[in-house]
Amino acid sequence: MAKSYAAEHRLSHLDLDKLAWLDTNPPTRKPVNDSAILINQFLENSKKWVIEGCYSDLLRLVINKSTHVVFLNPSIKTCINNCISRPWEPHKYKTEKEQDDNLEMLISWVKDYSTRNDEFSLNSHRKLFDKFQGEKIEYNSNERNL
Repeated sequence: MAKSYAAEHRLSHLDLDKLAWLDTNPPTRKPVNDSAILINQFLENSKKWVIEGCYSDLLRLVINKSTHVVFLNPSIKTCINNCISRPWEPHKYKTEKEQDDNLEMLISWVKDYSTRNDEFSLNSHRKLFDKFQGEKIEYNSNERNL
């Protein structure tokens, strides 16, 4: 959604997955400060932008520079169906098989969304969204009009 919105409105696009992880097996998170440097470089080079990702620790770094926030919060069942039907993401996985091999872990991770208390949790996302004072919208399904 963010990528197509950025293209439609001629905005720079940043997927936080691209800068949040080290290229290790298993993947490990970069230190937040390392990701912050990359985010700041993106912002310096982008007048108008869209940033996507489920990293509330990284989103906190940009939320005060945001004019709009969109919270995608469909049901767990919808998220799981989205995971199953997603196309290959070559910017995240070297092969389709590598992505498919990760599906079981991803589904398990999605199932824990509402009970976790980490930077990827519903609780963390909800606090960030509710605190934002600018224009914001929450979608609780795959149906949306931007």
